This record gives sequence, structure tokens and C-alpha cells, in this order.
Amino acid sequence: MRGRLMTRTGMVVRVCSGVVVLVLAGASWSEAAQAPPAAQAPAASGTQPGGAGAGLELPPGYLIGPADQLQILYWDNPKMSAEAVVVRPDGMISLPLLNDVSAVGLTPDQLREKVAKLATQFVEAPNVQVIVREINSRRAYITGMVANPGFYPLVGPTTVLQLIATSGGLLEYAKTKDIRIVREEDGRQVAHRFNYNDVRQGRHLSQNIDLRPGDTVIVP
Repeated sequence: MRGRLMTRTGMVVRVCSGVVVLVLAGASWSEAAQAPPAAQAPAASGTQPGGAGAGLELPPGYLIGPADQLQILYWDNPKMSAEAVVVRPDGMISLPLLNDVSAVGLTPDQLREKVAKLATQFVEAPNVQVIVREINSRRAYITGMVANPGFYPLVGPTTVLQLIATSGGLLEYAKTKDIRIVREEDGRQVAHRFNYNDVRQGRHLSQNIDLRPGDTVIVP
């Protein structure tokens, strides 16, 4: 049995011995085979409430501190999520239903476990994620004869020389041999000497220490 039909879409349908063969009108078989497939719509994300991303790359040994900004996500219960949670000076954060939760001194994973445990009174097997959006608790201070004194975030390893450069560099009459780094060690204030000229010339590089949160660099 042979026959031929033209469809509305421009395809020719041939019927040969009960087998239907589709032929594209106005195009060869090779052209049809090489035609790119129709673009597929992207899958809906829907896996991270509020469009959450990966957050910051955290410095080694990072612990949550005052003024840090966090994002708390419940994958199965978005209404309990909190988009921008700032750690208060008293070390607490405020979360829906859970109210005040202590966060200072914890790693993000420790806080996640704590929040998940507290949430079990409202949600069965909660799936919680803690994302660090801003680190404001890790700061070093620089004062004195630099272009831009003030505090600077320590989002990664930062040496004294790097902080001086970040603050705009030394002013003309800075006493480059008498710079001090003041930090708290074992509950008392300790001063570390820094000779800018030595370090710049590659001598006594051990003076160029990594700064810790709370350190103050004094440039007389």
C-alpha cells in the first residue's frame, strides 16, 4: 500500500506497506539530522531558598564573631529561613521561632548543628545550612602616620607590610624604624617591633608577622 499526504507543518507523510515515513519538506535528510536540538528550559533551582550561594571563602580557624552577617537556610521550610542575620555584640542571633541563639565562638558547622537541634521542636529532621555572608569581626587596626588609618577586615592571611600597603602607605615623616604591633596575649597587652626599612630591604623578615583579629599597628 502506497500513499502520500501533506501535513499542515510542511512534512510529507508517505505510507509504504503499512510503514509511515516522515520526510521534511524543503530539506534533505542530512540537513534534518544535523539540525541542533531544541533548547531545553533550565531546570528550576528551588534547592536553595532565597537564592543562596556559596558564601565567603572562610579563613583557616574561622569562628563566628560579633557583627558577622550570616544566612540561615532551611531547605525544607523556607519560612524559618533568615536572609541577613547580624551577630549582635552580646554574641546572639535572632531567628524565626527559635528567638535568640548564641553564635559567637562557634564554627559555621557547629552553629548549623545547634540550630538544627533546636529546630526539631518545630520541624521533623530539619535540613539547615549556615552561610557566612560578611566577616566583620576579624579586624586589624592601624593608626598614626599612614594615609588611611582605621580598621581593615582580615578575610585571609595578612602581614604587617600588607596592612600598611592597604592603608595607603606610610606618610613622609613616619618613624619607619619604630612601628609597633600591639596585641593581646594571655590577657595582657604585648608590643611587637616592626622595622619597615629592614623588611622592605629583605632583612629580619620574621618581624613581618601575620596579624590576628584585634591587633593594632601603631605608626609613630
